[in-house]
Amino acid sequence: MARVLIVDDDYMMLKTIEHRLKGDGHQVFIAKNGQEGIELLEQGADSYDLVITDMLMPFISGLELINQIRNEYAMDIPVIVLSKVGNEDTILQAFELGADDYLTKPFSPNELSIRVKKSLIRR
Repeated sequence: MARVLIVDDDYMMLKTIEHRLKGDGHQVFIAKNGQEGIELLEQGADSYDLVITDMLMPFISGLELINQIRNEYAMDIPVIVLSKVGNEDTILQAFELGADDYLTKPFSPNELSIRVKKSLIRR
C-alpha cells in the first residue's frame, strides 16, 4: 500500500482519483490547492510514496510544487502531473523540473492506475 498525495483544485477530480486509488489499495491524502500541498509535504515530507498534481491551481502552481519538491526539499519521490493544459512547453517544463509522468485531462482511471503502479515500481 502506497501513501499518495493528490493536489488538485477540482473537487470532482480529487474525489475521482481518490476513489480509484483507494480501490487500488493505496492510502490517499488530499490537498485542494498547491499551498495545501506544500503544507502537507512540510508536515511529513518523507511520508509520501507518490505525488499527483494538477498544473493550474490557485496560490501555488503544479510547476512551483514540482520545483519545491525537487529543489527545496530535495525529495526523490515520483511526481505525476495531470492537466487540461496540452501545451508542449508546459509539459517540457514540468519534465525539466523533475516530473516523472504526465497525463492530460480527461484521462482513463485505468490508465492512471497503471501509471501509478509503474511510478511506484520505479521508485
